Amino acid sequence: MIALLAMSVSVLAGNEPKVVVVSQKSGLYKVIYEGAKAGKVTMAITDNHGTVIFKETVKTVNGFSRPVNFSGMELGVYTITITDETGKQIQSIDYQNDAVIKNVRVAKISEEGKYLLAVADNGPDQINVRIFDGENNLVHTENLTVKGTFGVVYNLKQVAGTPTFQVTDNTGNNLLIK
Repeated sequence: MIALLAMSVSVLAGNEPKVVVVSQKSGLYKVIYEGAKAGKVTMAITDNHGTVIFKETVKTVNGFSRPVNFSGMELGVYTITITDETGKQIQSIDYQNDAVIKNVRVAKISEEGKYLLAVADNGPDQINVRIFDGENNLVHTENLTVKGTFGVVYNLKQVAGTPTFQVTDNTGNNLLIK
């Protein structure tokens, strides 16, 4: 099975339109759009080559909720673009295998440029941590042995943009955290 591993969620403040992508179960997601006023809204999904694989235009009063099923799609990066009269909102997602690493979290901590990677595990496990800068350049990689609950703080002050963490376990399961 295939599932959506990571997504960027844009939620705008005030009376601006809002778009949220919610994971429901393996391969099935919900795109929720809340508009500021009535009008035409277009949702387009493109693959990593820029090919439009789905496009729909609806006339909405307050917004819409649309299920999107990625089961059976090719692995890769997909983009969901919502276009209304105020402009475009873009959600990039990395669509990977359903087998994901459980209990891994990344949190930005209060000190500038520092991030906590926390792993809760029941037994010894090998993981590989790769960190990419805001332009998707690899800036750090390391292999770690996790025995039970584990945490490490990374100082990424010198990293340009918002970092992305890719964690892979010894069976090839993968998790991408932006």
